[in-house]
Amino acid sequence: MYNLLKGKKGIIFGALNDKSIAWKVAEKAHEEGAEFVLTNTPASLRFGDLDVLAQKTGSKIVAADATNEKDLENLIKETMAHFGGKVDFILHSVAMSLNVRKGKAYDDLNYAYFQKTIDISALSFHKVMQIAKKNEAINDWGSIVALSYIAAQRTLSGYNDMADSKSMLESIARSFGYIYGREKNVRINTISQSPTLTTAGSGVKGMEGLIDFTERMSPLGNASAQECADYCVTLFSDLTRKVTMQNLFHDGGFSSMGMSYRAMEMYNKSLDNPVDLSGMK
Repeated sequence: MYNLLKGKKGIIFGALNDKSIAWKVAEKAHEEGAEFVLTNTPASLRFGDLDVLAQKTGSKIVAADATNEKDLENLIKETMAHFGGKVDFILHSVAMSLNVRKGKAYDDLNYAYFQKTIDISALSFHKVMQIAKKNEAINDWGSIVALSYIAAQRTLSGYNDMADSKSMLESIARSFGYIYGREKNVRINTISQSPTLTTAGSGVKGMEGLIDFTERMSPLGNASAQECADYCVTLFSDLTRKVTMQNLFHDGGFSSMGMSYRAMEMYNKSLDNPVDLSGMK
């Protein structure tokens, strides 16, 4: 431990259980000296294990639906009352697609589900920051981080309407980052993480195959949830004061690759045992 976050206070959205990236971030931030409020939806609090994490890190839990402005107002006010002032960092680790969960193909989307995907996975990020800014809830040189994925820039089969939401998420980080940086020196970034077997990620069709592919493609291999937590902590710290409005790839080099030797080896083997993929979306 380096005490990178000693004296800093924050809010962490999205921890559900010990498979969550947000859970790992909370543990690492605690190790580095931070105090924080943990938050998730009321339903997630009932079905998840957040009480365990709160006890382990000495944190307060405040239920909040990140899409609900009244909930967010209450979260911000309760957090500021709890700490007696402003916070220094926020982690947004919130995403969900009913179209993905229900196996809807991208060319046969349920648009009501699509709107929910955007609201939960992207607009909630804007709502969190707009309400925090209006309540002057973040100290100068504070840091806000959201989790993204390379499907925001490249088409990956099966990621569906989540890809559109991640693109919007990254755009919001740039647009809000300019305003918040100019006015309050608050920096806003997204981390484009390797595919990770979180509870939500495990629901994506073909996830295990994708993880194997990206592991073979990435010169450093896939980044784990724990390694993502390490990266988040550096962005919360004062070591990255001039990093803002960036989408930062944390994927072992996958985002810069075209084809690796290990992936090509596997592809060549598959030519000897071809599979009919004509029915796949």
